[in-house]
Amino acid sequence: MTHHPGIVITGASGRMGQMLTRLVSDSDKVRLAGAVERAGHAWIGQDLGEAMGSAPLGVKVTDDPLEAFASAQAVLDFTAPEATLEFAELAAQARAVHVIGTTGMTEDQIARLAPAARHAVIIRAGNMSLGVNLLMQLTKKVARALDAEFDIEVVESHHRMKVDAPSGTALMLGEAAAEGRGVALGEVADRGRDGITGARTGGDIGFSAIRGGDVVGEHDVMFLGPGERIILRHVATDRAIFARGALKAALWGQDKAPGQYDMVDVLGL
Repeated sequence: MTHHPGIVITGASGRMGQMLTRLVSDSDKVRLAGAVERAGHAWIGQDLGEAMGSAPLGVKVTDDPLEAFASAQAVLDFTAPEATLEFAELAAQARAVHVIGTTGMTEDQIARLAPAARHAVIIRAGNMSLGVNLLMQLTKKVARALDAEFDIEVVESHHRMKVDAPSGTALMLGEAAAEGRGVALGEVADRGRDGITGARTGGDIGFSAIRGGDVVGEHDVMFLGPGERIILRHVATDRAIFARGALKAALWGQDKAPGQYDMVDVLGL
């Protein structure tokens, strides 16, 4: 197993962190090389498997990411924007592939990944699933085919614990629609409606977010024209699809040149 790429999981105690741990531990293509949590977390110093309430995995949770990354070939990161920026710098020092599933990053934060990408592979996507990335390509194609007489709305639903809105996936879909229309999303996005807003501005791409229960993720891209509607939909029922996509990205990135990539590159779409 030692010749298999070593994987470090950041935010190891989170839902995605634990999902990634189970997937990596069960894989015959990679090995679990490390687990990172924030300083002061109760899991620090514990065996990751035991902290999760299962069998020991032989990997202790640490709050020193540089030490963990030094012996790894890839980092799977579904944490928070500022933490991700720190991890990007350290992963670049270790020349480890940095797979970023963190959402809620601003344009400025995304731009700050560029220095790290000069030294290592960064694969960043708001959603790692095959289905969503196919939906992006379909959204772009439909938006290109329909003129501005068709209004575009992106509606997303997630569990009550999600902290950012719109979701990273919704923004990816909005970007795809804007690209299809040949416009910049920042110039046409309508991300908040409340009160007397007036009539809808033609050409805008609207976003709506629903939060509740344990919804893994649902996304609709609606093209609403006179007398007809086209609705493209993706429903996720198991967040393991995101973990599988992240692991696929980590393996794909092993022989790639430094730079920034996304799941469209990984999946060859």
